Amino acid sequence: MRPSPKPVVGITFLLAVAAAQSPPATDLRERIETLRADRSDLARRYDVPMSAERRTRLLVRMQQERRELDALEFQKLAPDARIDWLLLDNHVRRSLHELQHEAARDAELVDLLPFAATIIDLAESKRRLEDVTPRQAAAEITEVVRLAEQVRRDLGQGRFATIAPALPARAATRVAALRQTLRQWFEFRDGYDPQFSWWARTPLRAADEALTALYDTLRAFAPAGEDRTLIGDPVGEEVLLRDLAFEWIPYAPGELVAIAEREFAWCDAEMAQAATAMGCKDWRAALEQVKQRHREPGEQPALIRELAHEAIDFLEQRDLITIPALAKECWRMNMMSREGQRTNPFFLGGETILVSFPTDAMAHIEKLQALRSNNEHFCRATVHHELIPGHWLQQYSQARHRTYREPFDTPFWIEGWALYWEMRLYDLGFAKGPEDKIGMLYWRKHRCARIVFSLNFHLGRWTGPQCVEYLIDRVGHERAAAEGEVRRSVGGLYPPLYQAAYMLGGLQLRALQHELVRPEGLSEKAFHDAVLRQNSIPIAVLRAALQKTPVPRQLAAWRFADS
Repeated sequence: MRPSPKPVVGITFLLAVAAAQSPPATDLRERIETLRADRSDLARRYDVPMSAERRTRLLVRMQQERRELDALEFQKLAPDARIDWLLLDNHVRRSLHELQHEAARDAELVDLLPFAATIIDLAESKRRLEDVTPRQAAAEITEVVRLAEQVRRDLGQGRFATIAPALPARAATRVAALRQTLRQWFEFRDGYDPQFSWWARTPLRAADEALTALYDTLRAFAPAGEDRTLIGDPVGEEVLLRDLAFEWIPYAPGELVAIAEREFAWCDAEMAQAATAMGCKDWRAALEQVKQRHREPGEQPALIRELAHEAIDFLEQRDLITIPALAKECWRMNMMSREGQRTNPFFLGGETILVSFPTDAMAHIEKLQALRSNNEHFCRATVHHELIPGHWLQQYSQARHRTYREPFDTPFWIEGWALYWEMRLYDLGFAKGPEDKIGMLYWRKHRCARIVFSLNFHLGRWTGPQCVEYLIDRVGHERAAAEGEVRRSVGGLYPPLYQAAYMLGGLQLRALQHELVRPEGLSEKAFHDAVLRQNSIPIAVLRAALQKTPVPRQLAAWRFADS
């Protein structure tokens, strides 16, 4: 028999070890870097998915960090160290909540994954370098096969017809991880231990096949007539409120939807004026004209190059921000694959801008929709969003300023900054005519819509298909682009607040710019440079860092959208 699993290492012992390795109390940068390194080490050591032992070990480390932060004399910290304290304390509290939330979500999958405990036990035994009894191991793997096949039969027979629609896809993700974990457990001894290979190889092959088949069944599982890729996994209001609190955003989801609708109304009024200037009866007719103005196949890279250089020239002529020569030199461009455009129908970017445009492998209707979705006037906002002054300039700065703050990365700073520049350049006249205004406003409406549909989805009020129809009707998306946008938003690739973070982060930065840029305050260029040098942090904490008043341990609620 294989030895019984050893108990989790004692909490008292773990705390003693952690305390002995803690950095000096007042060196927040070193403390942040030490915690990041510790978490990285622990993640490699305790790498079994769904493992209670893994979660316990991480909880212990984060709880110990929180106690030590609470014990620091905050008032004695330098201003920058106070900012780091706020960020680290928030990061620790958020990590503790996420570990608990992960455990609760995994508990919902017990009936779909009855074999998980066996795979976890085998993998943790390997991690502890325990001896294996090959015959017993083969029997346990065979039981995994039986249970996986039973779940698959039950799914086919309708036993799970009443479960939440999101659970099968979530379970499929865990099945894929558990299958890989079982293979790694097997490969550790296969070929080195003849007895082990003799007993375990055939059962392992059967388990691999059974888990693969179950994964496919779970991925395909959907209520009759529904597109599996649009079902998503709503998190509920409690999680949204918790995540908003960790971003220091004192608004309820309903209030944020109201803010988005207010911004929508402004966009509608601006679009109506631009449509009139184009001689169109309404914004839909103007949008249709704009969508037809695209480059021919093969010519899109030239357009992107032109727009990138134009944005840089516009910024430098007005002395709005520091653009290092190396940043201007080192960005690159690649084209998005057909498959990539199923979830990213528009551009992605950073150091390399990924350009969505039709490929020759697309069906005719796909080509037409991709051309219309990536027309010349839409690109006027997307290129500077992805490159300079947007994501690429952010990445350039993040690699050079306060790099130790990497754990505190937030989409409200990342996406909010790029969206802020869309608004700022619009105000400064970057649009050359009404067609450009329609293109730029389309994107701003798109970000308003992201708040509305993503929050309504995660509140359980809208389904994925309803979100698609909303984008088509309210923003003017092509159907393929709307479906891709919703897949990206609800498919689990991004946190629940990510899509709302574009517009909300942009509004936060705009409000902060109005506070700080004035004759007796910062210049606009100084403000923009200062934002980048703080690295990616919640905007409310950025505000505390840039103000001249002492940084408090408890930040006052900042109602950035009320004025």
